[in-house]
Amino acid sequence: EVQLVESGGGLVQAGGSLRLSCAASGFTWHENSIGWFRQTPGKEREGVSCLNMIDGSIYYADSVKGRFTISSANAENNAENTVFLQMNSLEPEDTAVYYCTADYSDCGDLQAFRFWGQGTQVTVSS
Repeated sequence: EVQLVESGGGLVQAGGSLRLSCAASGFTWHENSIGWFRQTPGKEREGVSCLNMIDGSIYYADSVKGRFTISSANAENNAENTVFLQMNSLEPEDTAVYYCTADYSDCGDLQAFRFWGQGTQVTVSS
């Protein structure tokens, strides 16, 4: 069973930083892509970033380029691996629930990924 568990959200002032973590288990690490979405009430869901574990390619939304960095840490036994989203120079517009998502596909299919975590709230105060 695929499980994605996010952590690291919280309240931060504008200009500050947060690092989100997504603990991923239940699938073969190098045969999938893992990404982050964010959702704000009344707004369309936005794909923020994606890491393709197959070829190492990375996607960032224009709204976060230069401020957010996605990376991964692989466990030796492949039982549980972690994907991070380092968020710097945060702005009030970054306030949202951030969801980790994954699938056996490349990042071009990010909108259709099947596996989701429960989400973690990020609030940026002005």
